[in-house]
Amino acid sequence: MHVLVVHNRYASAQPSGENNVVDQEVELLRGAGHRVGLFERRSDDIGSMSLPAKAALPLLVPWNPGVRKELAARLRADRPDVVHVHNVFPLLSPAVLAACADAGVPAVATLHNYTQVCPPGTLQRDGRPCSACVGGTPLPAVRHGCYRGSRAATVPLAVSLSANRRRWWSGVERFLCISAAQRDVLVRAGMPAGRLSVKHNFVPDPDARREGAGEQVLYLGRLAEAKGVRLLMAAWDELAAAGGAGVPLVIAGTGPLEAEVTAWAAGREDVRYAGLYDPEQCRGAIARSVAVVAPSTWLEAFGLVVVEAMAAGVPTVAAGHGAFVELVEDGVTGLLHRPGDPSSLASCIRRITADPARNQEMGRAGRRRYEQGFSPRVGLERLLDEYRAAIAGRSGGGEVPPPVGEQGTGSRRGDPPRAGWGQ
Repeated sequence: MHVLVVHNRYASAQPSGENNVVDQEVELLRGAGHRVGLFERRSDDIGSMSLPAKAALPLLVPWNPGVRKELAARLRADRPDVVHVHNVFPLLSPAVLAACADAGVPAVATLHNYTQVCPPGTLQRDGRPCSACVGGTPLPAVRHGCYRGSRAATVPLAVSLSANRRRWWSGVERFLCISAAQRDVLVRAGMPAGRLSVKHNFVPDPDARREGAGEQVLYLGRLAEAKGVRLLMAAWDELAAAGGAGVPLVIAGTGPLEAEVTAWAAGREDVRYAGLYDPEQCRGAIARSVAVVAPSTWLEAFGLVVVEAMAAGVPTVAAGHGAFVELVEDGVTGLLHRPGDPSSLASCIRRITADPARNQEMGRAGRRRYEQGFSPRVGLERLLDEYRAAIAGRSGGGEVPPPVGEQGTGSRRGDPPRAGWGQ
C-alpha cells in the first residue's frame, strides 16, 4: 500500500507524544513493506520566518491556499492510495482536505486530542474539565482565552473550528479516535458516529522490562497543572507525613511548573527531580519503577505512558477518568484514584507499593494486556484495516456509501451532519 502522511510537527522544545506516534507508525508501515511518503511542516521553522510572515500566520491557520495547491500537486504526482492526516496546526490548515478532494485521494484522520470540538483541544479551563464548546460554538473559548491564556491566540483556532467543521465532515473517510472515551465525547458533540472508530496507539516493545520489585515511583511527563503535577506533590506530602511510600518519587519532564517542582524537591531524600529524559532514559526509568503515576486532571484522550508502563511490566496509578479508565484495569493492571483528590492518589500509591507480590502480578497482567491490545503487530493490523475501509469508501466499495457532493469542495457524503456539528 502507498500512504502519504500529512503532519505539522510540534516544536522540538516541547517533546510531543503525537510526533512520536507519527514517527512510530511511519516506521511500522515501512518495516512491513509499505511505501510511505511524508508531507510535513515544522513548528520549529516559525522562529526563522520574516516578521511579515509571522504576522500573516494567524490568518492562514483556518485556511492555507498555498498548502492546498502544493499538496494537490504532490498527490497528483505520487498517486498514493490513501492520505493519513495528523496535526494540521498551525502551518498546514484543513486546506489539506481540499487538496485530497482535488486529487481524488481518500483521507484518514487521527484525532489526537479534542480540537474538533474545543479550540485548544484540552476540554479544560482553569484546571477543571470543561465542555462549554462541545456541541456548540467556540465563543466560550475565545471569551476565556483558553489557548495560551490569550483571546488573540484563541481566535484563529476558533475561526478554524467553526469555518471548517463541514470540511472535516465531508473530506475525511475515517476518523481514528485514540480511545473510546474520546470517541464518546465526539459522538455526543454530533460528529459522524459511523466514521469514528477507535484505534489505540501502539507502543514499540521496549528493550528494558522490569526485573524484581522496582526502586522508585515515577512521574514521566509534562510539568503542567493539567497533568496533575501539583496534585501529585500534595499527595506525596500526605504520604510523607504518614511515614512515606518506602521508595522515592522521581519526576522527569519539563514544563511551566519546572521551577515549582525543583524548589519542592530540593533537599528531600524522598523526591528527585531528574529533568528531561531522552527516550532511552525514559524506557530505563520505567523499567526501574515500582509504579508509574499518571494523575492528570484533564480528560486524557489517551495515555502513552500508561501503555509504556504495561509494556515494561510495570503497574500504573492513574486518574479514574478519560481514557485511563479503559487503559488501566483497576485492581488488575494498576489502580485508579478519584480524579483531583490528593488523598485518594496517596492511598493508591501506598497500596501499590505496600505489597510487592501483588504489585508484580499487576505488572505481569499489564504486560499481557499490552501484548493483546497495544503491540506493534496489533497496531499495524488495525491501521491497515482503517486504510482499506477508507479506500473502499472512496471507491464505493464495501458498506461505505459511494462519494457524492459538490465537485471541488471535498464533499464525499450524501448524509447530512448531525445537529450541533457541521452546521
